[in-house]
Amino acid sequence: MNMNIVVGRLFLLLLVVSVPGAAPTAKAAEQPAVSEVLKGNLDYVQNSVVPAAEAMPADKFSFTPTNGEFKGVRTYAQLIKHIAVWNYRFGASILEEKPPVDTGGSDENGPPALNSKTEVTKFLTDSFAYLQKAIATIDQKNLLLPIKAPWGRPVTRLGMAVSGIDHPFDLYGQMVEYLRLNGIVPPASR
Repeated sequence: MNMNIVVGRLFLLLLVVSVPGAAPTAKAAEQPAVSEVLKGNLDYVQNSVVPAAEAMPADKFSFTPTNGEFKGVRTYAQLIKHIAVWNYRFGASILEEKPPVDTGGSDENGPPALNSKTEVTKFLTDSFAYLQKAIATIDQKNLLLPIKAPWGRPVTRLGMAVSGIDHPFDLYGQMVEYLRLNGIVPPASR
């Protein structure tokens, strides 16, 4: 399933749940819960990103491309930590609480103390578990209620969930390039 399919499904979900006056039918009772649909999409993202994170050898976690204009780009470890930071922030917004771990404050590259492959991949895996927990709380009653986004303006839980599903793929493409530049075929392409 590619990103267009994921975004298309989320758009259709938004369309279906936001149609005013839509009367429930017998078929509606057979449809999956909103949280199940969102979980399925997040599972797909997680099952792409985590194996890609694990595929890079530990000695290459500080890798950044050098052939071309790459000054100031994130290292491989920073890409992974950035995804994790935002997984925690999206999840915390949905749950209307503070992230349960140190996300590095205003640094979007995560806690500077996390450097080893083991630490960074655990931070990523734990962040997906937290976001999964948050998404599991979304239902028809709270789906479109306003909550505060990490950047301050009001959004909905659905909006936060879509961002949590969408954001990792923004960086997944870069992770794939870093892997390939190191002669590694990404797990999803094997």
